[in-house]
Amino acid sequence: MNPALLLLAATLAGCAATPAPSNPQDAFFALLTARCGQAYAGRIETNDAADADMQGKAMVMHIRRCTADRIEVPFHIDGLGPQGGWDRSRTWVVTRTETGLRLKHDHRHADGTSDEVTMYGGDTASEGTATRQAFPVDAESIALFTRTGRSVSNTNVWAMEATPLGFAYELRREGRHFRVGFSWNRPVSPPPAPWGW
Repeated sequence: MNPALLLLAATLAGCAATPAPSNPQDAFFALLTARCGQAYAGRIETNDAADADMQGKAMVMHIRRCTADRIEVPFHIDGLGPQGGWDRSRTWVVTRTETGLRLKHDHRHADGTSDEVTMYGGDTASEGTATRQAFPVDAESIALFTRTGRSVSNTNVWAMEATPLGFAYELRREGRHFRVGFSWNRPVSPPPAPWGW
């Protein structure tokens, strides 16, 4: 083939492809944002005794709201809410910071008012990878946990994974492991939006 035509073909191919973000946190954020508006079915993947009431329950994550700097992901659990319906009290909130990513947990009552223990979480301490980000507990959350008698959570490390296969949310500390997984191959209609969103 004519060298000029080869160069043109390579140039056009390069223009057609959108380069992946080189920063792992940007890539992670972009992967979630690309699925904004979608909801996926999942299940608990661990068996700690503390989570016995969640075993076998239907679970849904809903990547509901996305901006350039914030992603809100309500996490719904069937059978644990009022009258045995959906528990829609939890929302994972991922935001960009000047140094990385931040995860907070927005906990609300059924009427939309904030729970006593809410907006806890942490910031990334390293760049992580394009598929996994970890969030060690921050000082604000340690103070909240201590004040409310939950100092057992003062060493929490949360993590999120987003791979081509699906999404996982995880909590770890000594003697505690909680993990739920969701498959991109199991899209569902989300439960009604909490708090009139």
